[in-house]
Amino acid sequence: MVDAIEDGASEDTEGEPLLLSERIRNALTDEIAAGELLPGAALDEQQLANRFGASRTPVREALRQLAVSGLVDIRPRRGVVVARMTPERVMEMFETVAEIEALCVRLATYRMTPAERGRLLELHDEASRAAEAGDVDAYDGINAAFHEALYNATHNEFLAEQAIGLRGRLNGFRRTQLRHKDRLDRSIAEHGAILAAIAEGDGDTASRRMRAHMLNAAIALRRYLEDR
Repeated sequence: MVDAIEDGASEDTEGEPLLLSERIRNALTDEIAAGELLPGAALDEQQLANRFGASRTPVREALRQLAVSGLVDIRPRRGVVVARMTPERVMEMFETVAEIEALCVRLATYRMTPAERGRLLELHDEASRAAEAGDVDAYDGINAAFHEALYNATHNEFLAEQAIGLRGRLNGFRRTQLRHKDRLDRSIAEHGAILAAIAEGDGDTASRRMRAHMLNAAIALRRYLEDR
């Protein structure tokens, strides 16, 4: 369990500061997924602020982000508690997101600009360096940017909005599955296979590989939780 987080910003591999609220959110996400914070456990803002050596403002923002991901419930006049989420529910969410992302990458294959393809390759290189370093936090941020770049490359604003919204519901779980054994290396390899299909202009293959990528993430999450 993480007992304190120093004030001030750290940096990810892109040089962007990681906000204190994000660092608190990441720490709590890991503890919820590992079963250190059980469903129904109360999360008190002031206690968390004391623990992390922070004001209540970044703690409140971290809890808000966790609520968006479905990891906590914010109840009026009752405070914040860790959400009750069954494994079956999580797998259903991954299955749904897998289909949406498969559609996104198929459309993006045919619609993306050369600049958008170049940006994906840049993000893939950055993610590869994070994976080699075993830096889950950095990889998680770059991975989110990679998938969002694919959504935007569909040039379908409505579809991109839906994909981003669904991703927000799964953010915590998508981050946690990266901690399973060699999942970082496998994730990079799967991204590479998707990019290869995109480069060949084969949207159907890219779509199948993206669907498999997301379902592999779900399997990694389940195995991580079973190991814990």
